[in-house]
Amino acid sequence: MKALFRGFAAIVYKEFIVVLRDRTTLFFMFFPPLLQIIAFGFALDNDPKHLRLLLYDEDRTRESRALVEAFVNTMSFRLVGEVHSAAELASALRAGQATAGLQIPPDFSRRLRAGRNAQVQVLIDGSNSTPALQALNTAMGVAFRRSLGTLLAQSGRRDLPVEVRPQILYNPAMKSPNFFVPGVIGIALQIATMISTALSVVRERERGTLEQLLVSPMGKGALMLGKLTPYLFIAMVMAGVLVAVLHFVFFIPIAGSLWALAVGSLAYIFALLCLGLLISTVAQNHMQALQISMAFMLPTIFFSGFIFPRETLPWIFYAISTVLPATYYIELVRGVVLRGALFSEYVNALVALVLIGLTLFAVCTMRFRRTIG
Repeated sequence: MKALFRGFAAIVYKEFIVVLRDRTTLFFMFFPPLLQIIAFGFALDNDPKHLRLLLYDEDRTRESRALVEAFVNTMSFRLVGEVHSAAELASALRAGQATAGLQIPPDFSRRLRAGRNAQVQVLIDGSNSTPALQALNTAMGVAFRRSLGTLLAQSGRRDLPVEVRPQILYNPAMKSPNFFVPGVIGIALQIATMISTALSVVRERERGTLEQLLVSPMGKGALMLGKLTPYLFIAMVMAGVLVAVLHFVFFIPIAGSLWALAVGSLAYIFALLCLGLLISTVAQNHMQALQISMAFMLPTIFFSGFIFPRETLPWIFYAISTVLPATYYIELVRGVVLRGALFSEYVNALVALVLIGLTLFAVCTMRFRRTIG
């Protein structure tokens, strides 16, 4: 064991000098993650507001205007114009000029005053399912609330027979950044650390300096850990910066322990660095290292729970998600930041990250000795 890690301090010192002098590596380790967390945090939103609404009002009465105001007051719609025929409304939706169209028939107010069923039509552009679903739910909600108010007024009741009082925990305002930004930290760290480590070893092999290290008396474990340590240090600084952006830019309160975030980030980054080292034992040049690294990114983005709930994935993709480090890190960060999870509640994710890291390190050691040594 002692021989395996002989020369660790020397290789760490050498790698720190190399990394700190490599401004390109430092730039790509810091700038893209910052850009990603700001861009994704502001851009990803499952609750679109102010959807464009076109109006075709054939009734033009006080009741029809009240209905339009009810749609606009939900903040989900903004009235962008008025058309004068059903064909014009359909044409505008087909041209993408609005997300939804509200058509009020000429007998709307007359039927409403007579206590009869008054129908309006809402045409929704379903080519984008997210705003379409928001428009559908809002339209149904407006109709339900107005119908309920009318029925209560007619019956003389002042309260509902059955009333549900929901309470949203941990994210009461249901802000999308509160859900996405913790996940972006995991994705950004993976891009910065895995690619940097993979390129570092491949670059040394292409320059021929790796062979000089291999003929030195240092152990293989010392060489690998020595190469990982500077990147581990820099990535931990990066993780701290990203958590600060989460709290001070997106104003997301951190309900749990910062130490839990630090320990989870350390285990996650170590696993990612080992994965990058494993890629370097397979790739023969820069291009191959980048391509293999990107091959790991797509499953991470789609299967880790970053965007889609894992429970809705088909079983084969769910199985893939169980071996991705980002799956457990995103689960841990969301638990600690949003729900204030205690140690007993995130320990499973932490243990999974440690096991993945140690397994990857053991595999790297064997492959490093076989393919490079």
